[in-house]
Amino acid sequence: MTVILILLALFALLLLGVPVAFALGGLGLGMLMLGGFSPLMAPQAVLSTLDGFILLAVPLFLLMSNVLLKGGVGRDLFAAVQAWVGHWPGGLAVATILSCALFAAISGSSVATAATIGTVAIPEMISRGYDRRFVYGLLAAGGTLGILIPPSIPMIVYGFVTEQSVIALFLGGIAPGIVLIALFVVFSMLYSRFSQAYTPMAPASWPERVQATKRALPSLALALLVIAGLYSGAFTPTEGAAVGFAAALVITTFWLRSLSLADFWAAVRESALTTVAILLIIAGAKVFGKAIALYRIPQDVSAFLAQTFDGPLGFIVAVSVVLVLMGLVFEAMSMILIMTPVLLPTVLALGFDPVWFGIYMVIMVEIALITPPVGLNLYVIQSVARTSLAQVARGVWPFLVLMLVTVAALYAVPDLALYIPFKW
Repeated sequence: MTVILILLALFALLLLGVPVAFALGGLGLGMLMLGGFSPLMAPQAVLSTLDGFILLAVPLFLLMSNVLLKGGVGRDLFAAVQAWVGHWPGGLAVATILSCALFAAISGSSVATAATIGTVAIPEMISRGYDRRFVYGLLAAGGTLGILIPPSIPMIVYGFVTEQSVIALFLGGIAPGIVLIALFVVFSMLYSRFSQAYTPMAPASWPERVQATKRALPSLALALLVIAGLYSGAFTPTEGAAVGFAAALVITTFWLRSLSLADFWAAVRESALTTVAILLIIAGAKVFGKAIALYRIPQDVSAFLAQTFDGPLGFIVAVSVVLVLMGLVFEAMSMILIMTPVLLPTVLALGFDPVWFGIYMVIMVEIALITPPVGLNLYVIQSVARTSLAQVARGVWPFLVLMLVTVAALYAVPDLALYIPFKW
């Protein structure tokens, strides 16, 4: 009963328009005071949260992705991939997915991936006769790869909250990311082949492919630098983000010469605003988490779930339904920060690996990024395409199904997430 009252109170605050960070923090503070605990626990929880070294990676990865976005790197990536696969059935759709995957390997941000590739791909695909709803859904779903293909900002936050290795989480996201990319590519090719609602492209010449690849080479080298440095242990995620940001500045300023001073300050400003929003949500969630821990709510929920659901499968199905419903009203970071402390005791009790559960959570919050009315990627594509939210939302349903198929594959074959970080 206590859990239901707390959730109702949280939903009421959000419906009244209270920002997520203040709804979580305020509710947590109120619970501390009503429970007879010292309200000083709230600032202590906030201070203990924001001094985490790993959280420095968040603004640095955001800076890197925004510098690349303002520097027009997406155009070069898309042109290079299009030169190689544009003549395939549904070639532009395939190029869009692969470009999203490549940019995701650089940025760690879903919104930046959707905005960067969408700006280039949407006009090109529509001019070639692709169905608009399919195009919008493809870009919104392709953008979600930004938080599954490492590096990933939500994985950093999950690792911080659960005290798991961020590198292990990054490695765990590789195979599920490849599976999701493959499903998107196969669906896009089949859809394009059978609908015939597009104008095929002629194969690019070898000189055109070489020229396009040379133009995109610095960006690909940046992705390789960050990934190789992280996975070899040469630097931590925070150091990798700093190296990536410095390299992004060099590429866009001196190599491509596409980043102006005004663009740079705009990237800094947008990164700062996003960082403040994320850190405020983390701080509020930490106060809320402290309160629910003192009320022993995670233990009560764990006991209830263990008694209600027979085995791990029932638990995962129930949690998936809850997360899909939460995705209708919560954004991705809030879902991770609210649900992880509540579910983690049950996850461990049922024998799930916390790294596996982290990858599962990231895929589920990917779904939240493209479900109305709160899905951020829907608004990004709506803004880029200058269309209605309803038209974007109609196009994402096939991709939502493919994401749920990936979740089912992850449950059936846990080594998709665990083989590379622990057994390779």
